[in-house]
Amino acid sequence: MLLIYTHRLTSRNKYTFKLIFEDILGIDFKITTDKQAVLTWEGPKLTYCRQPVQDELFFCATDLLFQTGIVVQEPAMIRWGGSKVFFPVSKASALPFDPFAASFLLVSRYEEYLPHLKDVHGRYTPSQSLAFQNGFLQKPVVNQWAWEIKSLLEKKFGEIKCKEQKYRFTPTIDIDNAWAYRNKGFIRIAGGLFSDLVNFNPQGFKDRFNSVFRLSNDPYDTYDYQVKLFERYDLHPIYFILLGEYATFDKNVPHQNKHMQSLIKFMGDIGDVGIHPSYASSESPEKIRKEISRLSHILHQEIHLSRQHFLKLSIPETYQRLLEYDITDDYTMGYADLPGFRASICSPFYFYDLDLEVETSLRIHPFAIMDGTLKDYMNIEPERAMDIITPLIDAVKEVHGEFISIWHNESFAENERWKGWRKIYEDHIEAALP
Repeated sequence: MLLIYTHRLTSRNKYTFKLIFEDILGIDFKITTDKQAVLTWEGPKLTYCRQPVQDELFFCATDLLFQTGIVVQEPAMIRWGGSKVFFPVSKASALPFDPFAASFLLVSRYEEYLPHLKDVHGRYTPSQSLAFQNGFLQKPVVNQWAWEIKSLLEKKFGEIKCKEQKYRFTPTIDIDNAWAYRNKGFIRIAGGLFSDLVNFNPQGFKDRFNSVFRLSNDPYDTYDYQVKLFERYDLHPIYFILLGEYATFDKNVPHQNKHMQSLIKFMGDIGDVGIHPSYASSESPEKIRKEISRLSHILHQEIHLSRQHFLKLSIPETYQRLLEYDITDDYTMGYADLPGFRASICSPFYFYDLDLEVETSLRIHPFAIMDGTLKDYMNIEPERAMDIITPLIDAVKEVHGEFISIWHNESFAENERWKGWRKIYEDHIEAALP
């Protein structure tokens, strides 16, 4: 058991100690504000305050974890361990910066509560983040700092008892468009054929016609391939299903379609299934409730997993809404336009609501890479993709975290747009396996 002393207990430091020691390291601990308890404690002990108490492992505390409310944070930066860190402290401290305040600032997404510019889809952009601006977006630094703290404790007190922390790989698949041409209703199919004709797209007309009338396979129908792949590697995927009404950015097959419903049930047999709240739902929260209800009705079970379509995440509003609808686990934490770790962490963590100053029951699962990021935002050719993916996997393995990737059913199509990406997915699975 690790004893942690701090001069004042707050929601913020309780949350951060739990994150570092329990969630990431698996170390049992208790917190005290009694100095006498530190003096008499015979096991490993750590203090987080302004001055050391005795011979414990001392971390000099800065102000952030003792504050309430949201104010602009402009922490000074220093170099340490080959990268930049912030909240520098005195030389008496075990580390030259405050890892607890720094971790809280990053994981709480404090910077996303502050005024910022949004992209055309209303999303926070990575270029505004501390991680991007200081060159550690591709590093799960919160995990790295946690393991450094454990190392310092063991150097001072000997081996620390902890629950074994194992690296995990979780493949996730978004179903934005279950079929390229089939099962979309007469009006959409007829409109597509007419559009191909007037735009002089004979190949598109042929592909659509052959697919609709089952003369050839639909290019987005890659589900048999996925089943064989996941069975081969003994993987349990998570599918996120878009069930919003037809709109500019929401174009899946209607939820009433019997083929769509059969597909969703099939996915429930081979993995877990969550809701993919529509693009339109970000402006109309009531739509989220309807879409969750649709999925629940199809599967005859409660829905607790979610990832926002287009990764339209607005903190804290999106998470507050998901909590209202009994979502327990969200998989949206990441950027569409760059790979890496949006919250600088590669372990699941609970959302801390800065508006209410409370740890919530919503568990956040950060992802590191998405197919569309590489192809559409970064214009990466398939043969270069693993040069970006592999270092991310290695960084997560090093700290015993969870590597989560996002792919789409259409990315396996091996059509003109996605030629070569099926092999990349298989290569990335090989690299990501424990």
